[in-house]
Amino acid sequence: MKWYKKLKYKVAMAAVKWSGATFDFTNWFGRTFWGIDNSKLATNETIFSVVSRMSNIMASLPLKLYQNYDTVYTQAADVLMNSPNPSMTSFDFMRRLETSRNEDGNGYALIERDIRGQVYRVTPMDPTYVEPIVEAETQELWFKVLGNQKTYYFHNLDVLHVKHIIGSGGLKGINPIKVLKNTIDYDQAVREFSLKEMKSAPNSFVVKYKANIDTEKRKAVIEDFKRFYQENGGILFQEPGVEVDPIERKYVSADTLTSERITRSRVANVYNFPVTMLNDTEGQSFSSNEELMRTFVQLTLIPVVRQYEQEFNRKLLTDEERKQGYYFKLNVGALLRGDVKARSAFYHGGLRDGWLTRDEVRRWEDLAPRGGQADELWISGDMYPLDMDPTLRKGVKEIEKEPDDE
Repeated sequence: MKWYKKLKYKVAMAAVKWSGATFDFTNWFGRTFWGIDNSKLATNETIFSVVSRMSNIMASLPLKLYQNYDTVYTQAADVLMNSPNPSMTSFDFMRRLETSRNEDGNGYALIERDIRGQVYRVTPMDPTYVEPIVEAETQELWFKVLGNQKTYYFHNLDVLHVKHIIGSGGLKGINPIKVLKNTIDYDQAVREFSLKEMKSAPNSFVVKYKANIDTEKRKAVIEDFKRFYQENGGILFQEPGVEVDPIERKYVSADTLTSERITRSRVANVYNFPVTMLNDTEGQSFSSNEELMRTFVQLTLIPVVRQYEQEFNRKLLTDEERKQGYYFKLNVGALLRGDVKARSAFYHGGLRDGWLTRDEVRRWEDLAPRGGQADELWISGDMYPLDMDPTLRKGVKEIEKEPDDE
């Protein structure tokens, strides 16, 4: 798209949005929210667990806007981090976007700007009403959105789009639940069969008499058999000339457990999720929770986080802001902090080697900074300010010893 076309487009879109009538998607919240078949997500515990954990983790990660490592604040950052739209908080927004990504394969959110081009609202959209298309003339990506009364077209810079991997030649992310269709059907079939087997022929027996008995006698024997069984807690006695054999059930609990393990393994593979986090005792083994979280962050979370950050940076920041060093960042460091022993060793090494200050450690531990020398870098020797002249360090050490000498 030529620069003048882009300018014309942005002015026209801003003017229409400023009028507040055409692109009001507030009423979308009254519709069936996701607009897709939720039965697979609602009836399969394993998929629900993975989607729930991923959406909650992404919504819980601290999100900040930085400029060359310092936190800054702009209108776009305020909208994204506090109130994306009048109907939800930032937590709800991130969780719904991530849930849509994992449920449908695509998560969409409309970016609305005021007359000055500043972001003032970001609203999630139903993925079933959104279709990516490529304009024939410019070959630029647009999004076709089916509204209540008409069809809208939005440029790709006005729509946040987070997705699973895209197939060859496609524009939309692959739906992971469709990939798992055979697994879900197999798991459901095993459950239904097992349930029928458990309910069928409960406490059933074959009673053999060595002599023929008439109908009335047979009914009396059956009633007496049932009464004796109930009154004696399931204990039966075989009389001479009578054989009592229980009817064996075809249901085997090990078959259900095997099916559940297969389902967990396949769901974990599709979502690139550590199977151990799904409580599978036969999955990968980790020596510590810290190692498990490191694997989860590196293999599962980092690609997703990177996708969100690049969407935010490209579509919520202007070219000038990016040139000035502005960027959004989701902090995954809290997931890699480890236990108290591991954190203590990490902080101790950082402080004594001069690449961490005490105030930085206090901030990571949610403690108030002290300022002064607590915000300076020190090195062991034992412990001087990093910028101190080495020739003065001996004098400082002698001064520190004077009170003890007295």
